Amino acid sequence: MRADFLKLKVQIFCGDEIAMGPGKADLLEAIDALGSISAAGRSMGMSYRRTWLLVDAMNRCWRERLVETVAGGGKERGARLTSTGRQILTDYRAMEKAAISATADGHFSHLENLLRDAPLSPSHPQPAS
Repeated sequence: MRADFLKLKVQIFCGDEIAMGPGKADLLEAIDALGSISAAGRSMGMSYRRTWLLVDAMNRCWRERLVETVAGGGKERGARLTSTGRQILTDYRAMEKAAISATADGHFSHLENLLRDAPLSPSHPQPAS
């Protein structure tokens, strides 16, 4: 099976807002590792504003906050995942693994067999039906 034939992207929606997806899960992991929202964003190549908007969206979508912050100086300042944030991240990563596992048993090989190696050019005439 070609590795590039299938890309799975698990997203959880709250209304029209993406409550959790692969990028937000990566951001939660970075916040957990670095203890800072801004440092997590920098490590992922995001602006400070974009990072904060993503955290705000997550915190607004779930019944409990996923990330909590402590302002000011000292050892306890920064950001950390709440217990709810850790649980949602764990459950989301398990859901991703389950989605990937569902495709590993060959049930979708017929799709690969029907798929071209590359798309036809837009000007290529389509065969008559």
